Amino acid sequence: MRNPILEVNFYSTEQGNEPVRGWLKSLSAFDKKRIGEDIKTVQFGWPLGMPLVKHLDGDIWEVRVNLSKSIARVLFVLNGGSMVLIHGFIKKQQKTLKSDLDLAKDRAKKLRRYS
Repeated sequence: MRNPILEVNFYSTEQGNEPVRGWLKSLSAFDKKRIGEDIKTVQFGWPLGMPLVKHLDGDIWEVRVNLSKSIARVLFVLNGGSMVLIHGFIKKQQKTLKSDLDLAKDRAKKLRRYS
């Protein structure tokens, strides 16, 4: 088995919460598996582009996951040799909401400050 190009880490708040891990736990087993497979594809195949990975803004990227009845997005930043998962959501509109992007930017800023 080949070595991963990126290590995968979850963003952790100052209180020790991992929002993306918590979000993933709330999903069905099928959806968790599908998202995990796509994250693993990025981990072992970086750099990748569309349709699986899209650059959003600054240092924020998204993994684009098609689920059986919806579309999920997992936003991440690169931190050294790591892919840090900073936000995850089920997409309900064509365009990523500004509130989702702002939350990701805030978490990325905090991550840079403490790493």
